[in-house]
Amino acid sequence: MEQQRIDPGLAARAEAPLPSVRLARASDPAAWPSPPAWDSVAFDASDPNPFFERWFLAPGLRHIGARQGAGLLCVETHGELVGLLPIRRRLAYYRYPLPHVATWLHDNAFCGTPLVRRGFEQPFWHAVLGWMDTNAASALFYHLCHIPADGNVMAALREVTDSTGRPAAVVQQEDRALLRSHLAPEEYFAAAMSAKKRKELRRQHNRLAELGALTFERQDCPAEIGPWIADYLALEARGWKGNDGSALAQHPANAALFTEALSGAASAGKLERLTLRLDGRPIAMLANFLSPPGAFSFKTTYDEDYARFSPGVLLQRENLDLLAREGVAWADSCAAADHPMIERIWREKRTITRLSIAIGGPARRALAARIFRAEGGSPLQEF
Repeated sequence: MEQQRIDPGLAARAEAPLPSVRLARASDPAAWPSPPAWDSVAFDASDPNPFFERWFLAPGLRHIGARQGAGLLCVETHGELVGLLPIRRRLAYYRYPLPHVATWLHDNAFCGTPLVRRGFEQPFWHAVLGWMDTNAASALFYHLCHIPADGNVMAALREVTDSTGRPAAVVQQEDRALLRSHLAPEEYFAAAMSAKKRKELRRQHNRLAELGALTFERQDCPAEIGPWIADYLALEARGWKGNDGSALAQHPANAALFTEALSGAASAGKLERLTLRLDGRPIAMLANFLSPPGAFSFKTTYDEDYARFSPGVLLQRENLDLLAREGVAWADSCAAADHPMIERIWREKRTITRLSIAIGGPARRALAARIFRAEGGSPLQEF
């Protein structure tokens, strides 16, 4: 893969003493950065990540992170917040008894890129990894999940580990669906799906419309967000997730997180929600987070009683209008690799990685390097 380099013009802002790092516990919201400071970093972030913006991460820390022992690393220069990273200490690395520090993510967060103010990418990583060296305790390494292979923050991490000789490895990677094209929505749809498949989708739309008044809604303002959230939770709970016990509404912490995050995103102008209704009842719903220059397709659900009409695919057809939305250059599906529905329409790919980085002194770093090799990891510097 061609290695991405940071714009030298951005790096000029970072010619300053190494930032300081402090750990704010998830259980101590008073120690978190102020809302204006947090929002300022998100607005000026080198790479967008809605899952670490205040309106999403704060309720996650309150409802889930606090009981999991999570904390928030706050990176500051001259009193200015320049980066944020949620972390957690873990005693086991998947099924192995290997203590480590990990980026903290819950099951409904799909990107682990730290929020870093533009121009501070390399100082951020120098400061964070230095803090982990000093505060390693029993941890053998630092583990990061859901890190896109592209972007300035990843490029800076590669350069920092390379320049300091710090062992670091990509231990897993997968490609998930991405929407990125200069084509107009109709042109993209025609290129993505065969004429036969497009004809079948039109037939399904027409048959569905024969059952009642079929309407489509696109909303990006806070109005009626409460009823929309209630409809989404109820619709998801009636499907396979409800039967499986994994619906958001079945877990109070997840339902609270979803409600607060979407309400906060709507108030911040960062939420777009799509709804397909039949006689006024929602039969397919979708929420996008808008984080220019990107967008993230957060959650989607549909009424399985109408599965033969492919309401989810019909809604994703409308979602292609992201291609024409001002300020959005690409959209991350947040879907698992080889997702059978989204990859029928979204044809580009985004590589998502899991990384491990050595921390501590020379002996501990040497041990971490052996662990990375045993796992079959590829050196980050060569990725």
